Amino acid sequence: MRTTLSNRLRRLGPGLITAALIFGPGSLTITTKLGAGFGNQHLWVILLAAIFMIAYTRLTTRIGLASEVSLLETIRQRYGRWAAILIGLFIFIITASFQTGNSVGAGVAFSELTGTPLAPWVLLFCGIAIGLLFFRSFYKILERIMIAMVLLMLLSFFITLLLSRPDPLQVLSGLIPSLPAGSTLLSIALFASSFSLAAAFYQAYLVSEKGWQREDLKTAVGESREGIIILALLSSMILICAAAVLHRQGLSVNTASDLGLALEPLFGKSATYAFMTGFFAASFSSLIGNATIGGAMLADAFSQGKDLRSGTVRGFIVSVIVIGGGIAIYFGGFPLQLIIFAQAFTIIFAPIAAVFILLIANNRSIMGNLINDTAGNILPLIALVVTLFLAVYHILTSILL
Repeated sequence: MRTTLSNRLRRLGPGLITAALIFGPGSLTITTKLGAGFGNQHLWVILLAAIFMIAYTRLTTRIGLASEVSLLETIRQRYGRWAAILIGLFIFIITASFQTGNSVGAGVAFSELTGTPLAPWVLLFCGIAIGLLFFRSFYKILERIMIAMVLLMLLSFFITLLLSRPDPLQVLSGLIPSLPAGSTLLSIALFASSFSLAAAFYQAYLVSEKGWQREDLKTAVGESREGIIILALLSSMILICAAAVLHRQGLSVNTASDLGLALEPLFGKSATYAFMTGFFAASFSSLIGNATIGGAMLADAFSQGKDLRSGTVRGFIVSVIVIGGGIAIYFGGFPLQLIIFAQAFTIIFAPIAAVFILLIANNRSIMGNLINDTAGNILPLIALVVTLFLAVYHILTSILL
């Protein structure tokens, strides 16, 4: 029994890593804030983002199995060097934006619990993350950290969900699309953080790192889907808990400690400590994984390879960690609005990555018998249109105006 469970968790590796990269402290913050402010009305955003995420990780899994070279190398060969560099830079910017929240989250959990300054904690955990890069079995370490952290968060919020006794009818009503006044930016941020094209893009690399072959298609696609479903359930449970506990009492979320109130039905006065444990789990796992995406993609974009054991690749990964840690220390606290804006900001670059994923997935000379079919293009195209609309809207409302 124990061996079967262990094997199952190991096989879930790439899917859980891709999914866990999506759910960092930014996602946790936004989901809790939406639940506290608007109840269950944004559950449909999580569902939609999960469906789109499954559609794109299906494409990138197939690409990873079909191509003998990396996804960015394929783009370089087909569309030119500058196309690969452009995508690599965009993904680097996206991950750097997420990394700010990851660095703040990892540090603020211990800063608020101990009443000590944030900066030393940020430096400590960024240092630990950098140190982990230099272990030979880095992928295995990354995989195990992700699985442990995800299971920890899942268990805590599942028990809290049972104890908070949400109204089933109100939960179901949240699956009906609606956009309450004042929730637009938060909704875009939730969608952008849940439907991460950077994480979907990196799925092709994870499949290669895992050593899967074409004959593993069904297993690889299925396990990627399972991982995303798990994280969608986690996001939904957190939003429902926040709605049942915080929204019901009319409590707002302005600081990291406020987020912990959603766990009061389970942990009582110790809710803040319990929440901060989960908050640290989300932050530290994403701090390592998110930096790995940004650094590996940028290194590959400049033809420096994708091998995580390469000193050059590790150097690029370190740069993402340093940027995120530096911004976190500069702000010196828990910049809630900065995290929300940074999450929403990433939607601007997502359509570019989506276009190239679709182009490659539908190229027969690259994909062979794994080429995407007409039915397999419907959801990705819808997701591309939605993402493009949100990107344009965010530019017009948040930047130009």
